[in-house]
Amino acid sequence: MLECDTENNPEVLVIAYYFPPMGLSGVQRTLKFVKYLPDFGWNPVVLTTDSPSYYAFDDTLLSELPEDIAVYRAPESGKKSKIKPVAKKFPNYFIQKTGRYFLQIFKQPDTKIHWKKYALKSAEEIIKDHDIRIIFSTAPPFTDFLIGKELSEKYDIPLVVDYRDTWVDNPFHFFPTIWHKNYNINLEKSILTFAERAFVTTRHAKELLLKRYRFLSHDDVVIIPHGYDAEDFEAAASGNDTDPSSGKFVLTHSGLFQDDRTPRYFLKGLNQFLKKNPSARQDIELRFVGLMRNSHTKLIKKYKLDDICTLTGYLNHRDAVRQLIDSDVLWMTVNDTVRTPGKLYEYIGAEKPIFYIGPQGQMASIVNDTKAGFTAGSKDVKKIAKIFAEMYDLWKSGSLPVPDKQNAAAYNRRNLTSSLARNLSLHSKM
Repeated sequence: MLECDTENNPEVLVIAYYFPPMGLSGVQRTLKFVKYLPDFGWNPVVLTTDSPSYYAFDDTLLSELPEDIAVYRAPESGKKSKIKPVAKKFPNYFIQKTGRYFLQIFKQPDTKIHWKKYALKSAEEIIKDHDIRIIFSTAPPFTDFLIGKELSEKYDIPLVVDYRDTWVDNPFHFFPTIWHKNYNINLEKSILTFAERAFVTTRHAKELLLKRYRFLSHDDVVIIPHGYDAEDFEAAASGNDTDPSSGKFVLTHSGLFQDDRTPRYFLKGLNQFLKKNPSARQDIELRFVGLMRNSHTKLIKKYKLDDICTLTGYLNHRDAVRQLIDSDVLWMTVNDTVRTPGKLYEYIGAEKPIFYIGPQGQMASIVNDTKAGFTAGSKDVKKIAKIFAEMYDLWKSGSLPVPDKQNAAAYNRRNLTSSLARNLSLHSKM
């Protein structure tokens, strides 16, 4: 990171329930904004939780931040947690979905609403000790938006909001009754009416907001996509003392299969390819980097692929990035065009060919724009098997496509933070 004089920078309050040492993809966007904002004239002050329970923790992430970044941790309840963070077991989809539905009957806009009281109390301390010029609130959880709005109203500090996922129009956000949905619509409307600007990650997310809330202008919603941090890849590459080449054709999936996403059709396609090309089995290694549901590991056995599979479990971010660098092809699968997984942009940063399995739309276009993409429909097993054959032949001949470096530069986290900083300056209280 470039050295710069930050002493006289204005300060921005960043409200983010999900923040390191929590791991997984939900923290990456906010972490990188906080990391790079000082380079562009803003000193972030972070308000987050001290939650001792989450699916994964990565203590290495905090080491990326400048030492003078202030991080305040509001408790989940009345007292600071004295419990060492413990990773919960990743539940199967049915249990996760059922629990989410049940809790959202009583807790709106989300299950973190109880954190609001303690976050507001901590925020009072922050505003007393810091000269906050603007509030940046990122969601989910959308409780973060409510906290930001209340602080903005009370202290007359401008608010901007950052959608990492859509809210009312998210097909995975459960509304038990029409009352619950209308309540959320009114909450979202009040936030967007009040906020100076909203940031979203995709064109589709922007279109959803503009269609539902007609009072918004085109300029009220700004697209800042997910991205990758070039420094992560430089550090992972320089710290790799082992020979990355296993001599095999390595295909890697990184991250969770969230909600209804499944490796079933990818595995089934690979199984069909290997039935027709049994000699290729000795050349192929399939890696899964990250948490896996039990139902998904059972699919590996069902399609008789356990002998060529490596399951790393959850890795810290640098080690996960190293796995991407050491692969020949990176693959992902989605069932909708509403959500864009952050892994896609890390794949782009790895400068490897990408195999995208999902519906046509913006994500497929982003993959094709790399000039090293392969795409198939979500359940098109025949096409998936055909692409396996194509990629395998290209690998054997040393002819796998090389991604476009200029295209990748558009998703560099540092460049994206520059865009955020400009918008903060435009709307801040100076």
